[in-house]
Amino acid sequence: MSLLDVSIVNVALPSIQSGLGTSIAGAQWVVSGYALAFGLVLVTGGRLGDAFGRRRMFLIALSAFILTSVLAGASVNETMLVSARLLQGIAAGMLTPQNSGLIQELFRGAERGRAFGMFGATVGISTAMGPVLGGLIIAAFGAENGWRWVFYVNVPIGLVALVLAARLLPKAPRSTTPLRSRLDFVGMLLLGLTVLGVLYPLAQSEQGGLGRLWWLFPLAAAFGYAFVRWEKRMLSRQCSPVLDPRLYTETPGYATGASIGAIYFCGFAGIWLVLAMFFQQGLGFSPLESGLLVSPFALGSAVSAAVAGRLVPRFGRWLTVSGLCLVAVGLGAVAVLVPLVPQQTIGYAIAAPLLVAGLGGGLVIAPNTTLTLDRVPTRMAGVAGGALQTGQRLGTALGVAVLGTVFHAGITGPGENYPAALAYAMACSVAFTVAALLLAVIDARRHPHRRLSEKTPSVTATGPLE
Repeated sequence: MSLLDVSIVNVALPSIQSGLGTSIAGAQWVVSGYALAFGLVLVTGGRLGDAFGRRRMFLIALSAFILTSVLAGASVNETMLVSARLLQGIAAGMLTPQNSGLIQELFRGAERGRAFGMFGATVGISTAMGPVLGGLIIAAFGAENGWRWVFYVNVPIGLVALVLAARLLPKAPRSTTPLRSRLDFVGMLLLGLTVLGVLYPLAQSEQGGLGRLWWLFPLAAAFGYAFVRWEKRMLSRQCSPVLDPRLYTETPGYATGASIGAIYFCGFAGIWLVLAMFFQQGLGFSPLESGLLVSPFALGSAVSAAVAGRLVPRFGRWLTVSGLCLVAVGLGAVAVLVPLVPQQTIGYAIAAPLLVAGLGGGLVIAPNTTLTLDRVPTRMAGVAGGALQTGQRLGTALGVAVLGTVFHAGITGPGENYPAALAYAMACSVAFTVAALLLAVIDARRHPHRRLSEKTPSVTATGPLE
C-alpha cells in the first residue's frame, strides 16, 4: 500500500482537480507532498523500530496509514487533502522500514533470500501496477468521485493486514533503557534537514523548483556534514546514533549496494511518469489504457523477483549484473522503436521490450536488497533498511525530475514530437541503468565469491562491526 500510493495517485490527478477543484500546484502537492514526507522519515522510522520493537512500530504506523487514508478520501478542500497526504507519507515512511527489518530479524541465509525475493516482487508490482489499479478505480467510480476510492481502497486491505500482523508478528521484550539514551534527537533533526534540502527542490521541479530553490542543495550539504560529525561524536561518547556511520565504512557490501539501488531508481522510477504522459497526452489514451500498456513490465518484474530470491545464494552480485543488463536492453529497445513504428501500434511494439526490462528489474531490486543488508547486524536492521530506501527515494525524486525535464524539453519544439521526447527520456533512463551496472560489475569482480551469510553479525554501541 505504501509504495502503491506513490504511483496510483498520478492517474487520479485529473479526477482530483475536477472533483475537488484543486489548483495545478495543489494537485502536484498531493503527489510530491506524500513522496517528500515518505523520504524524510524512513531512517527515523527504522531507528524507532530498532529501539522500540518492529512489531510495535509496524502496528502503530499501519494504523496511522489507514486513518490518514480515510482522511484523504474524505477531504472537502485542497488544504485538507494535501495535509492528509503529508500525514499519510509520514505513516508510510514509519511503516516501510519495519518490513526489511523484520525479514532481517526472522530469516537467515537462503531463507532470507527467498523472503527478500517476495519483498522485491511486491515492490515491483506495487510500483508498476499503480497506474493500472488507479485507472480501474477511476473507471469504476467515475471521474467526479473516483479519486476518493484511490485512498479508501487502503482501508479494507489495511485492516486485514493489521489483524494478521497483530496475530503473526513476534513480540519484542520491552526495553528498560531510558528513551533519551536510545534515540538521537539531534541526529534525527540534522538528517531530516539534509534529506529535506535535497528532496524539496526535486519534488518542486515541475513548478520550477530547481531554479528557485537551488540554494537548498549547498545548505543540505552543510547539514549533511554536520550530521556525519555529530554521529561520529555520538559513537565516541558511547551513545546510539540514529544512523551508525560504520554501516557505510565497515559493513561489507552495504555502501556499494545502497549506491546501486539509488542509481537504479533514478532510471527506474521516472519511466512511469513519462510513459503516462506519452500515452495520455501524446496519444490520447485513457488512464486505464495507459496503465495496461505498461503492465508487461510489472508482470515480468513480479515473476523474476520471486525466482531471483532463490538464486541469490548461488549467483550473488552477478544476478544483479544480469538484471541491469536486461533493463538496459529493454528500455534501450523502447527508445529505438518508439520513433520508428506507427503511433497506433506503439503499445504492441514496446510490450516485449518492457517485458524484458521487467524481467531484469525483478533481478535487481530483491537481490540487491538481500546482498546489501546481508551483513548488517540485526539490531540495526531497521535503520539500515530505512537508509537504503531513503537513497532509493532520493534516486526516485532525481530520476522523475530529470526524465520529466527531458521529456518536456522534447515536446516543446515544433510539432510536439512526443515519440522523440519519449525516446530521449528512455535514453536517460538507460544511462542511469548503465551507471548502476558498472558499479555492480566492479563489486562483482572485487568480491567474486560473496555468498549470503548464515548468521547475522552483532554490534555493540561502540565496538566494531564483526
